[in-house]
Amino acid sequence: MDKDKQLQEELIWNSGYRMKESLRMIKICLDQLSEEQIWQKPNKSSNSIANLILHLCGNITQYGISSIQNLEDDRQRDEEFSTESGYTKSELIKKLEDTIDEAKRAFYEAPLEELLRKRYVQGFNFSGVGNIIHATEHLSYHTGQIALWTKILKDKDLGFYSGVDLNVKND
Repeated sequence: MDKDKQLQEELIWNSGYRMKESLRMIKICLDQLSEEQIWQKPNKSSNSIANLILHLCGNITQYGISSIQNLEDDRQRDEEFSTESGYTKSELIKKLEDTIDEAKRAFYEAPLEELLRKRYVQGFNFSGVGNIIHATEHLSYHTGQIALWTKILKDKDLGFYSGVDLNVKND
């Protein structure tokens, strides 16, 4: 296998792994919260966990699916934040799982030329690789917000890495 293909596969595998890790952490958070708590906002200038999940689905679809696959961008971003009900925890998790799975499929199926091609998304000009990195880091960013709000609501460690020794040194 040539080096370009190896690098492409390594990038795609690692972005997919990081997305699944964020999904795992979000599931841990939602498992500890009630249906009411997922729609609760910390304050007027913040979003509920449910809104963040809807926002993540919109962002991942726009950057990681529509853009990479050259599909029409029909995102309704404002609705991600204005929605106040209508989804249960299980429906939100399923929606996020399906969105991440579809994005990972788009990443894997994209030819190298598509990953290198520049395109505009939300007015920003990035390559397909740039959009994959954006979708991955954006998911991670909001996963941290969901974790923080869950910790505030539950006042306990979330156990993301229970059973893992995080003090092991690099070799």
